[in-house]
Amino acid sequence: MQHHSHALKQPVLLTAYRRLGLIILALVLTACKHQTANEDAHKTRLSANETTETLTQDSFEVDAAVVSAEPLSKHGLTRSMITTDAPTQNQGRFIRYVQNGNMVTAETPVSTFSIDVDTASYTTLRQQINLGLLPQKNSIRVEELVNYFDYDYPIPNANEAPFSLHTELAPSPYNQDTKLLRIGVQGYQLMPDQIKARNLVFLIDVSGSMSSADKLPLLKQALLLLSSGLNAQDKVSIVVYADGVRQVLDGVNGNALSQIRQGLNSLDAGGGTNGGKGLALAYELAKKHFIDHGVNQVLLATDGDFNLGMTNQTELVNYVAQQRLSGIGLTTLGFGLGASTAQFNDGLLAELAAKAHGQYAYIDTLNEARKVLYDQLSQTLDIIAADVKIQIEFNPAIVAEYRLIGYESRQLQRQDFNNDKIDAAEIGAGQSVTALYELRYNDNSQLSQPPLRYKSTEMGKRPGALSHRQSFDSDEIAFLSLRYKPFNGGQLAASKSQLISQAILANTEYKNLQQASDDFRFAAAVAGFGQLINHNHYVHNIDYDKLISLAAGAMADDPFGYRHEFLQLMRSTQLLVAQGTPQSGGFYDDADERQYPHKAAAEAYPMPEPIIKGERQ
Repeated sequence: MQHHSHALKQPVLLTAYRRLGLIILALVLTACKHQTANEDAHKTRLSANETTETLTQDSFEVDAAVVSAEPLSKHGLTRSMITTDAPTQNQGRFIRYVQNGNMVTAETPVSTFSIDVDTASYTTLRQQINLGLLPQKNSIRVEELVNYFDYDYPIPNANEAPFSLHTELAPSPYNQDTKLLRIGVQGYQLMPDQIKARNLVFLIDVSGSMSSADKLPLLKQALLLLSSGLNAQDKVSIVVYADGVRQVLDGVNGNALSQIRQGLNSLDAGGGTNGGKGLALAYELAKKHFIDHGVNQVLLATDGDFNLGMTNQTELVNYVAQQRLSGIGLTTLGFGLGASTAQFNDGLLAELAAKAHGQYAYIDTLNEARKVLYDQLSQTLDIIAADVKIQIEFNPAIVAEYRLIGYESRQLQRQDFNNDKIDAAEIGAGQSVTALYELRYNDNSQLSQPPLRYKSTEMGKRPGALSHRQSFDSDEIAFLSLRYKPFNGGQLAASKSQLISQAILANTEYKNLQQASDDFRFAAAVAGFGQLINHNHYVHNIDYDKLISLAAGAMADDPFGYRHEFLQLMRSTQLLVAQGTPQSGGFYDDADERQYPHKAAAEAYPMPEPIIKGERQ
């Protein structure tokens, strides 16, 4: 009977196995279909040169249903890379930088970097906070927060050097027994009759993702504001791109406001993003209407990546860098962060402007459009100095350690400072640049590195070198040098750089932070906020309450309310942090803990080889 019972069970088991097999097959087919749809949807959010084959596996957010029936390892995934909910906001793509650390002066006494006049990191941060989001850790360029605000540096005489240097020294609010050094560079301002004729080409993204109110409609208003400040000597062209490219205006006079308004109002959003072909036509028009000894600039306005035509980022950057050599710059204007319909590419827009004698700004409100395009751009488009580099040599007899706050993407090698073939940033008329260093003196009991066992008794063998004792007796904590190439009429006025330098003396220090200027304390609060929201590892004595108090006591003259707005921004951020808002999202999430070195941008978008041997890059 047992044998007969066993024989009866075999067909039943076989039928059950077949049914189970069919169920498994159905699940696998469903999962594959789901996975294919998921990958296709994901690919639409990537630029054309970044397909699933070129991205690393930890760049993906994968739907849990796709892999629930099989081991995760089969898909090359880990559990931390699985998400069951799609993000409700797309924060865009932001490079994450490795924070500058404390440098030991005895080992590395020299710090070198290129200036930065961009402000986009502040406005993208502001919009994220206003959307109830916190930015990705280490994605904020702190120097762009500091340089968003105006400081009361004395205006230099245009007949002398194109800019002047200013320094201020006081106790640092970030760590106990440290000093904060502020360096300011101020460019001269143009009188109304000194503003050069401008040849502007508006290159406008009108792809389907630009239809929302904070994109193309805001962009139209912004460019109308800019146009209202032009006159008959200026030229305006408009090129739009989506699936294809269209020329809307061809070099009309700047005072032809009705034509410009009509051209802008005719624009509608729809289609793909063929930005590469649009760039080519924009530069063609810029060359057609080129103004000798004037300002010749393409203004690219977009909400995302180029996904048609010239899409490779290295190719794009090489292209605009070559066009720059003909005297045509490129300014990039970002719109529409937070939309789910486009992958906003902060890193690409910053790099394009950096390599093309231009600026990068992000426009989130009509007020910001007025600030950037009406109040400032008439001056700042006129470059007064190119390849501006700063180098500071700290005195190891006084300064044990130093830390540059921000400028991670602008660092240069020491030997680059005297090399006129090394490219650096430009400064426009009326612009100012601020940099901050935190210093630890030798008498500080909390140095980040233990003192060296073996110390040289001489600072060097070069002629005129000071002995260690002579250097210690000196009141110099550092020696500041700045190199630049004069720039006039859209072209270099000299291929050889010029040098400005001055000593920074310890006896100029304010002994109490409250004795320092309002500008110093406000800049310290802004930089502290940037470090705090970046989760900086090198600040230990600040929190939002302290920074809010520091900024509130340093409002100074604030005619446009930017400082008061920043104060409210910090208070909103404090509430978001207290609520436990995650500091993640966008292209890289918390499962991706990769940290980008400060040269990441240069590696992603390298400069081209010189077109002519011996010509500067």
